[in-house]
Amino acid sequence: MKILDASQVSLDEILGRGEEKQDISGVVAGIIADVKENGDSALRRYARAFDHAEVDALEVPGEMLDEALASLAPGLREVLEEAAENIRAFHRRQVQNGFVISDKPGVVLGQKVAPVEKVGVYIPGGTAPLPSTVLMDCIPAKIAGCPEIVLVSPPACRGDVHPSILAAAKIAGVDRVFRCGGAQAVAALAYGTESVPRVDKIVGPGNPFVQEAKRQVFGQVGIDMIAGPSDILVIADGKSSPRHVAADLLSQAEHDNGCAVLVTDSPALARDVEREMERQLAELPTRETARASLENNGKIILVRDIPEAVRIANALAPEHLEFCVDEPFAYLGQVKNAGSVFLGRSCPEAVGDYFGGTNHTLPTYGTARYASALSVEDFVKKTQFVYYSEDALSAASGKIAAFARQEGLEAHARSALAREAE
Repeated sequence: MKILDASQVSLDEILGRGEEKQDISGVVAGIIADVKENGDSALRRYARAFDHAEVDALEVPGEMLDEALASLAPGLREVLEEAAENIRAFHRRQVQNGFVISDKPGVVLGQKVAPVEKVGVYIPGGTAPLPSTVLMDCIPAKIAGCPEIVLVSPPACRGDVHPSILAAAKIAGVDRVFRCGGAQAVAALAYGTESVPRVDKIVGPGNPFVQEAKRQVFGQVGIDMIAGPSDILVIADGKSSPRHVAADLLSQAEHDNGCAVLVTDSPALARDVEREMERQLAELPTRETARASLENNGKIILVRDIPEAVRIANALAPEHLEFCVDEPFAYLGQVKNAGSVFLGRSCPEAVGDYFGGTNHTLPTYGTARYASALSVEDFVKKTQFVYYSEDALSAASGKIAAFARQEGLEAHARSALAREAE
């Protein structure tokens, strides 16, 4: 990991992040066009080519979800169900209601909130199947009242979706599951095939091909975000445990091209964390991926004090932000840009990834400057409505016409005035 002294380098150097860029837009566009034209046959062909799986029936029968849940080890099932209830409890607080305003004679304004009709959820299923993401992405949609939740996930070599994903889908209340992954699954959700229904919005993480497909189908359907590699920024003072800090940094470095940053006011902690990470890497099954991430995107930044560390965090806008300091709540109000904040020395970001109840589908790569965690709000639409009585319109029509004519839109003006001539 690079060690940078914030007093001796520019903010641009601190913000810089190594990333291998690959132009895959043409490849993805070809896959989308193929699925649009050839439907299920294209999905089966890509399953053979990319997943090395023969997929006959694309839809997973409902009884397989029941069987997957029943076959979970009892301890794991209890963990998933408790995590699901924690997620429900948190996300129920996000439910919004419509409103009506009628404080002027003859005028009614309002907003109604309605769920998205059909939601598609993409769940990776390769080297690291993510049942946690099933819970995080499907439970808010269920709470929002979405009538149909459709999940897609790549088939394994024997042609089936990973059983842990199926079990989590059952717990989360998913309606239909399909054996398809990659850009082709996103295309199927966006345009529909003989088997896969067309949806209104697509959410979920995935590799660069999946994210590029989401970008290309946006407009045809809604999407949650374009997710980049995962990242973490840990703010830690000299009282923090090097072992704990190193473990938390590695939790994101083990993602492909993950970004791990420590910001500290303690040179001694910086040195100790660097040594501790080497020790832990040697014992980590995912050490090759983690080491590559750290070489590309690992940094230790030395600062004068914790307030300066917070300023750097706001500039980086991390996906995950940890405060390993005394009185972490004292700094929460200073946080402007972060996907999710983890407060205190006993709160690793893995709490949010799996169990606490907050959502782990978060804005990445600095997009927390303007984006938020996935929530119930992502699965609803807000429709405005307005009513004017005859007298109310008569009182306002001249003002409306004057406004319209200022913009050069005479037909708008005449529309507002037309009823006065009758």
